[in-house]
Amino acid sequence: MIRRKSPLCFFAILFAVSVITSAPTSVQAQEGKAKQDSEAPTPRSKDRKKLFGTMEALRLARVSSPRMSPDGSRVAYLVAENKMEKDKPWKSVTQLWVVPASGPANASRQYTRGEESVSDVRWSPDGKLLSLLMNAGDEKDKKQQVWFMYVDGGEPWQLTKHKSGVRSFEFSPDGKTLLLVATVPETEDQEKRTKNKDDAEVVDHDLKMAQLWTWDIAAGQEKQIIKGDFTVSDPRWSPDGLHITFTSNPTPRLDDGGLETAWVLDVATGKQRKVSDTADYTHTARWSLDGKWIAYLVSREAPFHQTNLFVASSDGGKERKLTSGFELNASEPIWAGDGKSIYFSSNTREAVEIFGADVASGTVRQLTDKTGALNLSEISTNGQMATGTWSDPEHPAEVFRSDLKFSATQPITNHNAWLAEYALGGTEVAKWKSSKDGMEIDGIVTKPVDFEPSRKYAFLLNPHGGPTGASLLTFNPTEQILAANGYLVLEPNFRGSTGRGEKFAGANQNDWGDGDYQDDMSGVQTMVDRGWAEADRLGAFGWSYGGYMTFWMDTQTDKFKAIAPGAGLPDLYSMYSQTDIHRYMTMFFDRKAPWDNFQQYWNHSPMKYVENVKTPTMILHGQSDTRVPIPQSEEFYRALYERHVPVEFVVYPRENHGFIEPRHIQDRWQRYLVFFGKYLTNPPKTEPKDVVERLGKDLP
Repeated sequence: MIRRKSPLCFFAILFAVSVITSAPTSVQAQEGKAKQDSEAPTPRSKDRKKLFGTMEALRLARVSSPRMSPDGSRVAYLVAENKMEKDKPWKSVTQLWVVPASGPANASRQYTRGEESVSDVRWSPDGKLLSLLMNAGDEKDKKQQVWFMYVDGGEPWQLTKHKSGVRSFEFSPDGKTLLLVATVPETEDQEKRTKNKDDAEVVDHDLKMAQLWTWDIAAGQEKQIIKGDFTVSDPRWSPDGLHITFTSNPTPRLDDGGLETAWVLDVATGKQRKVSDTADYTHTARWSLDGKWIAYLVSREAPFHQTNLFVASSDGGKERKLTSGFELNASEPIWAGDGKSIYFSSNTREAVEIFGADVASGTVRQLTDKTGALNLSEISTNGQMATGTWSDPEHPAEVFRSDLKFSATQPITNHNAWLAEYALGGTEVAKWKSSKDGMEIDGIVTKPVDFEPSRKYAFLLNPHGGPTGASLLTFNPTEQILAANGYLVLEPNFRGSTGRGEKFAGANQNDWGDGDYQDDMSGVQTMVDRGWAEADRLGAFGWSYGGYMTFWMDTQTDKFKAIAPGAGLPDLYSMYSQTDIHRYMTMFFDRKAPWDNFQQYWNHSPMKYVENVKTPTMILHGQSDTRVPIPQSEEFYRALYERHVPVEFVVYPRENHGFIEPRHIQDRWQRYLVFFGKYLTNPPKTEPKDVVERLGKDLP
């Protein structure tokens, strides 16, 4: 998703997102793979290309966060990679790379190495330094701090020493001061209590609020410049360095993440004023290059309401809405150098495209029409070049450059060139009418490798998370693993999805498990009617809200031969109190808590209908999940177990809602292949025989 990061979209963690935290394997892992290949023939497609399995998925590089140098000559960016050494825990590490803005991709260079991940990359205003966040301190007391390194190379050195660590930072325009987002350090008494494990916590009390600090680079001194009963994020200096915009939330709880207010701080006097007096929520404020205007986003609380782009004069003048005739969501506004246009990316159907808003007229134009996802990051100060990341179903995200006409986007990195050796499943967008009310629904079809239209295939339905989210035409390692193993996969963008405007995004209120379920099942029938999906070899899996949908399907139909819900929520009454985003749930159920609206919550809970389940089921869940806590899956598992329905329940220690440990990510993929392989009579092709046999012993 490209919408702002708040609790209103945190529930929309997509399964694909949680598994693309990966990159090139280590030498040891490659040697192990080579040994495996020598013991068994490498599986290949008809054209003799290799098939894409779980180990290949773990090799994928994840490219993100491009940042242009002040002169526009270079782009710094981040690359995540998996370190998979023999007999050691596997982990993902993110490093800093730099590439010339004009390319070519083979000119990119890695700037940081080691065991620690880096984040939040910034250039100094003079372009001589790169700065980043990285852990510092002893193993038991590591905290993120700001580090500097010379652009021409050399080791990074630690700059800040804020006791509680730094969450984010910005350079002042003159390069002499850093603006830090950080929490107030613990007192000596608090530190002593923590050390002695005298650490009982009172829920909803003593919350750690982030505040603003300045750090004098030459003197190495910090100063707190904001002290408030709120938590702070996203600070930005005005071009003259006299003011700072920032966003506040009432608390740091995820449930309050959508309750945002954008402010302007006078650095000299400490006075604060709101960017806008609107009763709606304001955030993501960005200065024009001349400092005369502030662009910002305005949202209403519910996740399905539109996010609009506004602009106001920086001296507090009247605001203007720039997206009055625009139905989609605006994202981070990026000013053109001349201040006449503001650019942003937006999800439209299965794509993410770039749009431009004319400041004078308030009109919005779509500037790109490219299959995939174009996420705009920056525009050079001279207004000649734009950068961001681009992905499509055959290419994981890479950094692109473009002129401001966006007639041609040019990739300038290529971290996954090795994929050319592999056969990938083709993709297309399918459309159908919902049996609910005839509404047009669309979704992404990923075809099996060596697809033949005249053949019928084992089929898997994969509804996305959210529900306020969307499946996009980007590289999806899960679907490509399944395609390599002979599956036809459908990802429906059912009612409640983003990318089609506010009305469609809100069409699932008080309707979970009804309209969206019928949208999904109509898509399944469309695949059967086309002659692509074999009617007696249908399966379904999903994560988060996709887990809810597959729990629901388990109780509503016997069309599927196997179902695998992941991190799903089958009991909406108990889920409300267990989750960390209570407010989000009320927005779909008359803005009421379950004890004030019992029947609605219970009627839409799969647990109410659990006696109907007969389908073999595999339930997956992270043991430390705070978004959808594990008791949700435990309830459903216990009911199936005691009713003697074939069920397997797999729990992953240490994992939250989105998995981060590579071995767990791979295990999840492999269990899908083994589980569906048995019940849809489609044995895995890409995985080692010993793994298939071991996991097969766990099947219900």
